[in-house]
Amino acid sequence: MQIKQQKNYTPTEYLNIETNSQERHEYINGEIIHITGGTPNHNQIALNFSASLNFSLKRQPYRVFVADQRLWIPKKRIYTYPDVMVTPGNLQLQQGRKDTITNPIIIAEVLSNSTRNYDKDEKFAAYRTIPTFQ
Repeated sequence: MQIKQQKNYTPTEYLNIETNSQERHEYINGEIIHITGGTPNHNQIALNFSASLNFSLKRQPYRVFVADQRLWIPKKRIYTYPDVMVTPGNLQLQQGRKDTITNPIIIAEVLSNSTRNYDKDEKFAAYRTIPTFQ
């Protein structure tokens, strides 16, 4: 029996693949994982929550992002796309990038049956390593 060797990607390789891809992927410490599309209910919840935040924070120094905005978590070597993020108006991007945020203060994930455990446990633990995260 032959065991298939999984390739371990560098962050640079991931970003090159991701920026040229029609699909979204997460990067977790060398592994690239395809992200499936959300259900209509999932998308509606994320949209409603982000719209409510955006309206509530109007004229305040915050920015609200939804679903397609990439986040870099350097201590865990993770690139991910949270459902909703809020950053201070002074947006910080990953060095050398114009598309990857590094300073969210609020992150919200809509839990689904397939990702609930990962989002609540490992992903939440990774979010807590971000210095600005509150």
